Amino acid sequence: MDIKNVTSSLRIASQKLALQNAQKKNSALWAVADALDKNRSSIIAANKKDIETGRSNGMSESIIDRLMLDEKRINSIVESLKIVIGQADPVGDEVAGWKTPNGLNIRQVRVPLGVVAIIYENRPNVTVDAFSLAYKSGNAILLRGSSSSYNSNKEIVRVIKEALAGVEGGIPESIELVEVKDHDHRDVDQILNAVGMIDVVLPRGGKKLIQNVVMNARVPVIETGSGVCHLYIEEDADLEMACTIAENAKIQRPSVCNAIECIVVHDKIAEKFLPMLQKKFAGRVKLHADEKAYSYLNKDETVCLANDSDFGNEYLDYECCVKIVASIEEAIEYINSHNTKHSESIITESRAKARLFQAQIDASCVYVNASTRFTDGGEFGFGAELGISTQKLHARGPMGIKALTTTKYLIDGEGQIR
Repeated sequence: MDIKNVTSSLRIASQKLALQNAQKKNSALWAVADALDKNRSSIIAANKKDIETGRSNGMSESIIDRLMLDEKRINSIVESLKIVIGQADPVGDEVAGWKTPNGLNIRQVRVPLGVVAIIYENRPNVTVDAFSLAYKSGNAILLRGSSSSYNSNKEIVRVIKEALAGVEGGIPESIELVEVKDHDHRDVDQILNAVGMIDVVLPRGGKKLIQNVVMNARVPVIETGSGVCHLYIEEDADLEMACTIAENAKIQRPSVCNAIECIVVHDKIAEKFLPMLQKKFAGRVKLHADEKAYSYLNKDETVCLANDSDFGNEYLDYECCVKIVASIEEAIEYINSHNTKHSESIITESRAKARLFQAQIDASCVYVNASTRFTDGGEFGFGAELGISTQKLHARGPMGIKALTTTKYLIDGEGQIR
């Protein structure tokens, strides 16, 4: 990849986009939504090639699920794009404004970041999500997906570019896809070192990818976290509710970052709750239980004693660890020392304990009596998301349109000097 030429073209496109009003950007996005709908057969055909290759290479079915596109998921992609279209354009919003004693008018307004790069794994829906959020917020975007989803991403980008080229004011140069070659990561190194050419890079994927970007990038990074999420069952919890939420948070889509990887249980209800949980899971989840939890579970092929590496592990599969604690304080301490600052949930009937948990847990999203699976841009009403930011600077939690903007100060005077 010629990083200088690619980013130079993206920079020019971002400058054009920054001057467009919401109506023009929305018209272009409507054209893309229509094109994705009409080209779904070619997109699904390209995706099938990726799935066949993945299975032949031994990819797990839980990861295949992340990779897969079907009619229902294309519908979801198109609907998410329409939600983005319907949202207010943040560019130009006045965040604050005031007049100084000497008569200067100061306004703080939202502006695009410029050229954004995203490095992501497996999920081709991210291609559309990232593009739509970038375009709506006036940014050009460089996409670096994984080789496992390259055929899908390539076809989606082709459709997007053709749609933009066919609408008045569309800017097809605002999106570029890196041609990915197996086991060749030189292009990633180029992106991470593109100082002055790329304004920010976002990693979206597993722990290894995220750590590589965070540790080696010389350009600014918005860190999206792997998902070691916990569900804590307090002593006063509604245990039937707890079982239902655990089932949803673990089983619905175990390979996604907002699925739980550990169930923390108060000691006083563990003996009653754990057999209920085991019955609810019905052999669908392998439980890595600590010594005390193990004693309360029926011993079969779905139960084993946990070792130290299980606690804080992101399984991304039908596996989960179980930890017994003596108090909510111990639960909070344990979760904060083993999580990835993504999403955590408590099941409790006590308002005081719920608020203590939300106040003390260090994570971007903290739930009470609800599944962690709701940590998602679509569920939060953003339509799409760039990822879940687990850092504390610039953005935190699901990142929508505003996460791709920054602010600058516009100062109007009448000849004032200092």
